[in-house]
Amino acid sequence: MERVDTTIIGAGVIGLAIARHLAQQGRECFILEQHPQTGFETSSRNSEVIHAGIYYPADSLKARLCVRGKELLYDYCAERDIPHQRCGKLIVACDESEQQQLQQLSAQAIANGVNDLSWRNASEVNAMEPELSAHSALWSPSTGIIDSHGLMQNCQHDAERHGATLLLDTQVNALAWRNNKFIIGATTAGEGYEFASQQLINCGGLHAQQLAGLLQGYDASQIPPIHYCKGHYFSLSGARPFKHLIYPVPEHNTTGLGVHATLTLDGQVRFGPDTRYIDEIDYSVPEALAERYYRSIRRYYPGLADHSLHSDYAGIRPKLQAAGAAFEDFQFQNQPLHGIPGLLHCFGIESPGLTASLAIAEYVAKKLI
Repeated sequence: MERVDTTIIGAGVIGLAIARHLAQQGRECFILEQHPQTGFETSSRNSEVIHAGIYYPADSLKARLCVRGKELLYDYCAERDIPHQRCGKLIVACDESEQQQLQQLSAQAIANGVNDLSWRNASEVNAMEPELSAHSALWSPSTGIIDSHGLMQNCQHDAERHGATLLLDTQVNALAWRNNKFIIGATTAGEGYEFASQQLINCGGLHAQQLAGLLQGYDASQIPPIHYCKGHYFSLSGARPFKHLIYPVPEHNTTGLGVHATLTLDGQVRFGPDTRYIDEIDYSVPEALAERYYRSIRRYYPGLADHSLHSDYAGIRPKLQAAGAAFEDFQFQNQPLHGIPGLLHCFGIESPGLTASLAIAEYVAKKLI
């Protein structure tokens, strides 16, 4: 039976970043991806924002890995000419009642080590963004945008250049831990086979819990429930109204950051995402949702013209946090929790996973036992 050092299931941005990091350390890596292309799901269905690290509880993995990952990502983009732009973000209080939320965000950012935020009053906001209606705002200069596909292509190239092997159109059918190695049953392009691996890293994203359940004898109580949380995006036709990212203060009783305005690297504007918990994976974008978007967006962009929003795409977050429940952090389950050497599960890797991807790769490499 063929044997490899490390098998990574899932070739989204997390799996590819981990493969890059481990391959550069000299480890032989197999990367298995069920789709015919990399990054087909969560990694390419998001806002493509490089987050500063503002919103997450202090000392959480999301906060620490976002702040670290942001710096690694900007350096990597500069090194490899990956398309990106440090365009900055305005977090907007539409009226005085939202000012306190901005103050709380400012304090949270400082607690997380984000020390570059500054305040803007209404006239200063207007000078920066004449189309924006705001009582005040927080300016985040280190927030940016990135070509997520360019990032993944570079991670894949680095991994393969150091000996990693990527198998697309590959379904994992069976997992077992026997004689101090993992036995992996897979099917690639309709052909079934088995191989052995010393280490196994589960980067399955929306399917990580399902993959963990395949491992024979694994304690199912260790697998956290997954909650699919869908977000829809609408594109804007007509002239581009903003030069920076525009975020409202986070909405109460939701698990997202509100319907914000993001920029694409080719100069377009899109709005989203919302937060809707769903039972099954579904990427449709109902045109009827646009009416709610108009109402939400016009709080900070009153000049939004009728019939200017068009359904674009949707993404699904693999949340550990149920609707209305308390904050849940990333989970990286390794041997101290489950007792199996060489096994690491990545659960709940949602935003800011893209920003944190290179830092997550560092972190996972240290957690492998």
